[in-house]
Amino acid sequence: MNSLPPSPPDPARPQPKSLTDLFISFTLLALQGFGGVLAIVQHELVEKKRWLTREEFIEDWAVAQIMPGPNVVNISLMIGSRYFGLPGALAAMAGMLAVPLVIVLLMAMVYAQFAGHPGVAGALRGMSAVTAGLIISAGLRLSGALKNNPLGIRTCAVLAVLCFFCIAVMRWPLIYVLLGVGGTACILAYRKLGK
Repeated sequence: MNSLPPSPPDPARPQPKSLTDLFISFTLLALQGFGGVLAIVQHELVEKKRWLTREEFIEDWAVAQIMPGPNVVNISLMIGSRYFGLPGALAAMAGMLAVPLVIVLLMAMVYAQFAGHPGVAGALRGMSAVTAGLIISAGLRLSGALKNNPLGIRTCAVLAVLCFFCIAVMRWPLIYVLLGVGGTACILAYRKLGK
């Protein structure tokens, strides 16, 4: 299968200076992301480092979500590859996984000792509320990019509500919603762009 190589990054825009910069940046990013990483990834890559525009981030995040594996690891691979090819993809992925893996293993050992403690259960419930807030916050911040979407804000809102309804209310498996609502969105966008 032949695919077009990614377009080269704009040299006028900030970009990672080296593989080490990529590794360290994604390590620091991974260490900030507890549960809901979308808000943190968007803030770091779009607003702080400016390696991506908001529109590029949304497109990359959409692709990362439909690929197998953790979204944030997928996006690290795509960004690393964009700037440094395969070595960049591997450096970004290593940054996302190396230090967090050690921390998770240590936390798993601690959790095994204190899992039955009521304070631990309460803390985990509290963290789930924070995670939901982070995801909603990132979604609201990124919604401004819908102005440039070929489907328009109204159609995007209808598709978002339909997606939420199918997953949260109807409890349909994600793959059906992706194929159904996502496929419909792709067809609508293709037709709109064709005009």
